[in-house]
Amino acid sequence: MIGAIVVIIALVVVIPVSVIMSGGVLAGVIAHFLRTEGEHGHEGSEILDLHS
Repeated sequence: MIGAIVVIIALVVVIPVSVIMSGGVLAGVIAHFLRTEGEHGHEGSEILDLHS
């Protein structure tokens, strides 16, 4: 009986929270690489001066 309760708690609480947290980390990593790629691709542009 206790094992079933632990499995239900894991399915309802632990798995969704871990998916949300890993999604946030992945979004941060993608944003970092997109920002650095944009800075290198448009080096010398006046738009980068306006952004900073």
